[in-house]
Amino acid sequence: MEKRVAIVGAGTSGLIACKYILEKGFDPIVFEAEDTIGGVWARTLDSTRLQHPQQVYQFSDFPWPSNVKETYPSHSQVMDYIQSYARHFGISSYIKFNSKVLSIDYVGEAHEEIESWHLWCGTGKPFGSKGNWHITVQDVKSSTIEVYKAEFVILCIGQFNGVPNMPSWPPNQGPQVFSGKVMHIMDYTAMNSSSAEELVRNKRVTVIGSGKSAMDLAAQCANINGTRYPCTMIRRTAPWVCPYNDSICEIGLGLLFLNRISELLNHKPGETFLLGVLATLLSPLRWGIYKIIEFYLRWKLPLKKHGMIPKYSFHQSVLSCQIAVTPENFFDRLEEGSIVIKDSQSFGFCREGLVLDEETMPLETDIVIFATGYKAELNFRNIFASPVFQQCIKGSPSALALYRRMIHPRIPRLAVIGYGGTLSHMATCEIRCQWVTKLLEESMELPCVEEMEKDVKLWEDYFKNYAIDKYSDRSCMVMVQLWYNDQLCRDMECEPRRKKGIIAELFEPYLAKDYAGLTAKQS
Repeated sequence: MEKRVAIVGAGTSGLIACKYILEKGFDPIVFEAEDTIGGVWARTLDSTRLQHPQQVYQFSDFPWPSNVKETYPSHSQVMDYIQSYARHFGISSYIKFNSKVLSIDYVGEAHEEIESWHLWCGTGKPFGSKGNWHITVQDVKSSTIEVYKAEFVILCIGQFNGVPNMPSWPPNQGPQVFSGKVMHIMDYTAMNSSSAEELVRNKRVTVIGSGKSAMDLAAQCANINGTRYPCTMIRRTAPWVCPYNDSICEIGLGLLFLNRISELLNHKPGETFLLGVLATLLSPLRWGIYKIIEFYLRWKLPLKKHGMIPKYSFHQSVLSCQIAVTPENFFDRLEEGSIVIKDSQSFGFCREGLVLDEETMPLETDIVIFATGYKAELNFRNIFASPVFQQCIKGSPSALALYRRMIHPRIPRLAVIGYGGTLSHMATCEIRCQWVTKLLEESMELPCVEEMEKDVKLWEDYFKNYAIDKYSDRSCMVMVQLWYNDQLCRDMECEPRRKKGIIAELFEPYLAKDYAGLTAKQS
């Protein structure tokens, strides 16, 4: 009998996972809370474009259509591309839309027995334990609830949805005292385009945040309202930004972060003594390269004029995934005054709007929209019915305690795909999904629970060491993406060096296509 694999989420991670699960003869079922695929792309602003060049955001075996010429495709082009992928590989028929997973519960073995295991799942094999997962699913339209059973669960719920990251306020300074409307960008992007546009039209809008979503939202509001009703951005710190559609940045992306020669410049978790020494010796070169980048961005963009020079170095910001590409014409909107930026470490609400640090008068506004991200850890933790598993999934702030960023040593028959930021999301997702299918085929062995936990601690310490502040993304793997991918290849007994020739291996960027068919080649 085919083993049933339940996949939670039909974003790009869920679709890729379903495709590989099907290829290996398992019986997948995908639960998607929305009425369409695409994940975060189905819930984003219409004006949003890819933050990376299209060749970086590409499925390994399904290229972009030839009619998409833009380096940074639009929201609608990305959605069309994702939907075409699902149709091409026959994935849509396995998806249950409008099906929100309320909880997953592992049934069949006591937590005390699981805690005593020396190997994951008792035997080190994905189906070695006696239990299975009970998945409670609600139909979002009829509100009916049904419980499904599966031998294995893959969580593809991502880091950019679920539980909004909202600040706390002193008594009597929260949103309840404000006479206007307060919402998170998650709720704003859930609205249809016309309703969202009408909500902000001729309104004084304040956006809280400084990342990609905050800039996209501010630019959209500025395009709607112009200088008559400027959109105000409130930020804690200025991030490093790269200009939209800039050829220098496009070339630099591959040369600085996605090839092997650049990886030699950085320390890596679990590196050998010689690699550590080499990274240390090359640190002056690394410092010089990033200073050149900073100089170029200061020259290219009016950062000083608009108070947008970060207090952290470009290198530190990359390590914490705090780099963003500006929307088209963003600085033009700043120049004309339809976007206004204000700095404030903290703020409170009053009836008229917001009370900012070091400002005597309140900022009068009609709508406050938080573009402050999500609490990814809570999103994953809350899906478990078991308090024991909820505690297991808790890692350090903004990081999950996962071996290879996929497997929790103390939670059987479960994998997580799509957690841990990289520049080439597709490449990482492709290799992760092949790693999981290799595991499900029982043709790959995992180390014992104790060794897996040691490896998790090693990576946690690495992320903690390079976090620039308590708000940093401690799952960011931009600087060690190839190091991580190589580990997965070795686990699968695949050759990690995928290029032809030493020059290509050192200097060519690694993309999703380089990891196509890893498991097929081993059959």
